[in-house]
Amino acid sequence: MSEDYPITTAVRQLRASGVKFTPHLYNYVEHGGTKVSSESLGVPEHSIIKTIVLETDAKQPLLVLMHGDLEVSTKQLARAIGVKHVELCAADVAQRHTGYQFGGTSPFGTRKRLPVYAEKTIFDLPAIYINGGKRGFLVEIDPSELKRVVGAEEVEVGIME
Repeated sequence: MSEDYPITTAVRQLRASGVKFTPHLYNYVEHGGTKVSSESLGVPEHSIIKTIVLETDAKQPLLVLMHGDLEVSTKQLARAIGVKHVELCAADVAQRHTGYQFGGTSPFGTRKRLPVYAEKTIFDLPAIYINGGKRGFLVEIDPSELKRVVGAEEVEVGIME
């Protein structure tokens, strides 16, 4: 494996946890979303997993891992985790919680240990492409590593855009 990729906090956690990964760099486009990375890497957008930082009505942060071609139903998520309300964090708040810049958020190596919820069908995929801790940098991993390394809990909260 080439060392021609950034050594981020996420990469350090993946290495420390013994996760086999393949790095993928692409040209980040502001507001391009997962469509840009999907087209750049030539993989289905459904296999690109976005890391979304949300917070509960009690201002408790959490991460949701979702297929690139789906959105999160915050109502379903709130019900699933037993809170009244869940909403997206502002970019600056998300960065304080995770240590990552908006567009480069990884569930690995976050500043604080956060609860992680993953759309159930992510675990049906043979491989996923998830942020490696920097804009324009994804790592290809086995989705089972999400449970092992970050303790991702399965939820069914994905809806079509």
